[in-house]
Amino acid sequence: MATQLRIDVREVVPSDLPVHFEQQRDEASWRMAAVRPRDRAAFDAHWAKTLADPTAVLRTIVADDAIAGHVCSFVIDGERQVGYWVAREQWGNGIATAALEQLLEEVAERPLYARVAAHNPGSRRVLEKCGFTLVGEEADDDVRVGVLRLD
Repeated sequence: MATQLRIDVREVVPSDLPVHFEQQRDEASWRMAAVRPRDRAAFDAHWAKTLADPTAVLRTIVADDAIAGHVCSFVIDGERQVGYWVAREQWGNGIATAALEQLLEEVAERPLYARVAAHNPGSRRVLEKCGFTLVGEEADDDVRVGVLRLD
C-alpha cells in the first residue's frame, strides 16, 4: 500500500525561488504545460512583479517537507485565474489536486478560470476534480488550450 503524502501550501519565501526556477526548466514539464521556461533574469523579473501584485495569491506546494511546486491565483484581463506547477518527479501523486483544493479554500472569488493545453489531460483532470468545467477552447501559438471555469 502506497504511503499518503502530506501536502501543504504556504506563502512563497525567497529561498523557494531557486527550486521553482529549476522546476520550470524541466523540458518534459514545460512541454506538457506549453509554457516555455524563462532564463534566470526573466524568471526573477516575473516573480518580483508577481510577488509585488497585491491581487496575486502565490503559494509554494510542500509534499512531506520538500518543495513540490507552486499554486497561484492572479488576475489577467479582469478574470481571476488559477495555475499550478508540480515537479515532474511528483506527477501522479495527487499533489496538484490537493494543492489546488487548498488554494480554492483560500480564494473565495468566483468565477475562477484556468487554461490547460489540450495535450495535458492530467492537468485538465485535476481541474475537473476541483469542480472546473470546460467552457471554451482557444489557440495559443498553435497549441489548443481548453478554458475551464469554476462558478
